[in-house]
Amino acid sequence: MRSQDYDRLYLSPPHLGRHELNYLHKAIEDNWVAPAGPNLDGFERDICEFTGAEHCVALTSGTAAIHLGLRLLGVGPGDEVLCPSFTFVATANPVLYLGATPIFIDSEADTWNMCPQRLREALEQLCQQGRRPKALLLVHLYGMPAKLRELLALAAEFEIPVLEDAAEALGASYDGRPLGTFGDVGVFSFNGNKILTTSGGGALVTNNSAWAQKTRFWATQAKDAAPYYQHSEVGYNYRLSNLLAGIGRGQMELLEDRVKKRREIYAWYREQLKFVPGLTFGPTEPTGGRSNRWLTTILLNPAETEVTPEQLRLHLENHNIESRPLWKPLHLQPLFTTAPMHGGEVCTNLFQRGLCLPSGTAMEEADLRRVAHAIQAIV
Repeated sequence: MRSQDYDRLYLSPPHLGRHELNYLHKAIEDNWVAPAGPNLDGFERDICEFTGAEHCVALTSGTAAIHLGLRLLGVGPGDEVLCPSFTFVATANPVLYLGATPIFIDSEADTWNMCPQRLREALEQLCQQGRRPKALLLVHLYGMPAKLRELLALAAEFEIPVLEDAAEALGASYDGRPLGTFGDVGVFSFNGNKILTTSGGGALVTNNSAWAQKTRFWATQAKDAAPYYQHSEVGYNYRLSNLLAGIGRGQMELLEDRVKKRREIYAWYREQLKFVPGLTFGPTEPTGGRSNRWLTTILLNPAETEVTPEQLRLHLENHNIESRPLWKPLHLQPLFTTAPMHGGEVCTNLFQRGLCLPSGTAMEEADLRRVAHAIQAIV
């Protein structure tokens, strides 16, 4: 039976302050409840100021941003896109939207992101076959910077444009530079479980002004410059609303504090659970990388404990504590059974051994102790 002695602890719930209401009230008072408006413009400026990107287009989701980003890079029917297997399906779904094929790459064991060695193997094999991928999709999993130095060097060597999926990584950095600004196009998510939320939403960032203009055009139904509704290209209803952008503006004022708290939660778990048999933490920050520690993740070593991640998840659930398995690799998903895969052992092993712990920034020490005590009682 689930314990009813405590309120439920969620994995990563929204954490709002009073800042958001200021922007929402202003929008309602001024009757700016249409999709466009001052909050939307201001939110995009805030993101540019925080990341250093020259242009930002706020959209309905990170998935929409990946979709339009791949389209900017020219991805279309019959093309191939290199993509990590160890990620959420939203990374790869837009490849299918465009009629292209994902080529999956295994992870490396340090950051859990795309393995540079496996990427080189894939690129060399494709080159020998006279095939050139249209784009490289880089992901910063759980807010952990990928090994960008090696990965970007490979992209440059083989002349492959890069879309940087930083959906989980707003506030993280590499060599002091914000993630999301290393690729030709960068993407963020503001889903309800992210560090910064607009309820639902995302953004595309780029230093290419023509691409930013094109993204806005596509995201507003590709309406031609005419006094009537004329459309020469396929467009989408992808623009973030002025009201939700107001939530984002308030959240941006708190972002640095939120990242600080997530890192503190990770450090607290690591210290309190360091003596639990067979339990380790990951992933590891690369040299020069600073993670936002969006979610604290653990691994269980079957050689040192008989408790499986699923047994631990159910045990926590019985204590009214939400946890979640690590992402199931995409090459193991029924949707992608025919997609090419390079490697697979590392990300499959991580999936089989891992679990995400509650990491919300509103958690207090008593909440963290609940989680720790529940884990110590079974592992």
